[in-house]
Amino acid sequence: MSSLDKKREARVKRQVRVRRKVRGTAQRPRLNVFRSARHIYAQLIDDTAGTTLATASSVLDDVNTGLKYTGNIEAAGRVGAEIARRALAKDITTVVFDRNGFLYHGRVKALAEAARENGLTF
Repeated sequence: MSSLDKKREARVKRQVRVRRKVRGTAQRPRLNVFRSARHIYAQLIDDTAGTTLATASSVLDDVNTGLKYTGNIEAAGRVGAEIARRALAKDITTVVFDRNGFLYHGRVKALAEAARENGLTF
């Protein structure tokens, strides 16, 4: 087993452990974060209905304009601000944060702090 496989397996274990406790509802959806090498994605998910209420990512043109690179902390902050703006437009103010097995550090932390600064509470 390579070190990359071990790293991926550890993330999946953390993901399952957190997902057991974290459930999103229509009033308080789950803010799910996914981070790849080049982009970062955020979704607001209602687990009871199984639907996605809002999305934002560094792939979107209104988020990545003026960015030199979309896989950094600056891009994550913009995605956090955008998901907060979209949530508030749908009258969602509180969310449950799901870091999706990623450590709360770097880009994941920047996204969460930007979402908090722009009006979301979790």
